[in-house]
Amino acid sequence: MERKTAYILDGYVDEPACLGVPPYISPYIRYCAGVCAENGFEVSYATIDMLRKDPAVILGIEKSDLFICIAGVTVPGKYLGGTPADSGEINRIAASLRRPRKVLGGPIVFGNAAGGGSRAESDSYSLYDCLLSGEISDALDIYLKSYFEDGDGQGGNVKRGRRASASGTDADDAGRLIRGELKYEDIDRRSVLGSGVIKLHPSYPHLICELETARGCSRAEVGGCAFCTEFLYGMPRYRTTEGITAEVEALYNAGARYFRLGRQPDLLAYGAESHMGVARPRPEKIEALFKGIRESAPELRVLHIDNINPCTIATYPDESKAALEAIVRYNTAGDTAALGLESADPAVVEANNLKAYADDVYTAVRIINDAGAVRDGNGVPKLLPGLNFVTNLAGETEETYDLNEKFLRRILDDGLMTRRINIRQVMPFEGTKAYGANTLGMHAKRFKQFKESVREKFDLPMLKKVLPQGTVLADAVVEVSGNISFARQLGSYPILIGIPYELPIGTVGDFFVTDWGYRSVTAFQKPFRINAASHAVIKKLPGMGKKTGTNVFVKRPFDNAAEFEKVAGVQYYTKFLDFSRESR
Repeated sequence: MERKTAYILDGYVDEPACLGVPPYISPYIRYCAGVCAENGFEVSYATIDMLRKDPAVILGIEKSDLFICIAGVTVPGKYLGGTPADSGEINRIAASLRRPRKVLGGPIVFGNAAGGGSRAESDSYSLYDCLLSGEISDALDIYLKSYFEDGDGQGGNVKRGRRASASGTDADDAGRLIRGELKYEDIDRRSVLGSGVIKLHPSYPHLICELETARGCSRAEVGGCAFCTEFLYGMPRYRTTEGITAEVEALYNAGARYFRLGRQPDLLAYGAESHMGVARPRPEKIEALFKGIRESAPELRVLHIDNINPCTIATYPDESKAALEAIVRYNTAGDTAALGLESADPAVVEANNLKAYADDVYTAVRIINDAGAVRDGNGVPKLLPGLNFVTNLAGETEETYDLNEKFLRRILDDGLMTRRINIRQVMPFEGTKAYGANTLGMHAKRFKQFKESVREKFDLPMLKKVLPQGTVLADAVVEVSGNISFARQLGSYPILIGIPYELPIGTVGDFFVTDWGYRSVTAFQKPFRINAASHAVIKKLPGMGKKTGTNVFVKRPFDNAAEFEKVAGVQYYTKFLDFSRESR
């Protein structure tokens, strides 16, 4: 009997607690690949950017029995590695297909926005045979068992599960919208079965596998933050350590070396019970999870985290610090704990039921510094906080921005470190309080001033402190090639590395920091081949200049550091130069 074929198109997802834009691959893709394998399908895979680059990809999709598209962005972002699909693109793809059954899943099913500062609007996606909601992989399983068992070509005879709309009520579209249920015993099995799909990703093997530890948010107990969609999943449900580590082992055996525990709203809440929206951390659970991952992937290159609720740390400082210290024992350097500050204005906190006041966030920043500011052998801090601002929330005034700036000055003045600041305009989704209560369209001038002030007065001095000259950023991958090439490390919120000369896309190397921008650093590859570099590039070395650069170029080759320093003077980066004969 001929084997059925399924084609998964990755339109990318970005949610408050899940990232699937390259170089990340979301867990949803892997779960759906596992469902297809369970149901006897041979799986093909492509990203939306692969299709844009090569329209012939659509011919492979057309030949399949089943087309699965996963997409949706519920938080605004800027991306270097890929561009998420929008609703227009999703519909055009469906219109071009004739043979396969077509299903669509992900946040895009319930809304799509042009970006931060605009409301998300829904689309019927009438060209798709089925819309997957809730737990996407379970909804897909329901659809496959219904359609391919009944053979009616309509997928209307759904035997289990329930049909639902975004609001949770029964749908009126003859079963086109199927809501799957979260059952982690199924997720654990499917995540292993679908792990091999990562080999088909264009970034493989330099690909970060986003790992799920929990679904839902403790804040659901108190109504959730006004702007966030995560509380719509309900109270947290946690995967077992055994389930997570089994998935890591399968991914590792498939060639994965880069992992992030990102699919959860608060990693410190893992395995813990909450009270009034705040969980008391269980450090022994965190320790067992990270130890198990290390044992399942002994030669991993990156193990990072994402979201942490600052109120968890402020409410339970001792337990939180113990949990953070456990993370630092097992993670890799350059890690970022993303904290949702949102606003330093208490009026905005109260109007939007936000998770923490400014003093709570300050306490979290200090405790994370205490636990994670230690540097590795390359000079990179192990774990630092990141801060997320969300603007245009209800209650915001001109004074809100003054309070935000005052909070950041306090961080700088007290000598604390942060890895990065994200400033986003709210993107309200139906079902959240911010959809009807916000300040969109107001304070545009002050918002712009705030962003410029943060970049100039906070980001630049902070970046100089976090990544001083001579810091080595290891295993960075070149993503843009040109007179200035751009590279990033794999991990949480990696710094953009500007390299002032051309390197081929895909080059992997270590780079030493020489200068800083507001949101990026300038760096040269280590070791730098001084005897082979062009005159133009040599002049760009720090402290070199036109005259000294010309002297260095003319008097090459150098056999050692002493010869080089006779011409160039003593330079801090001399230790990074390559003087071998092979480099001439």
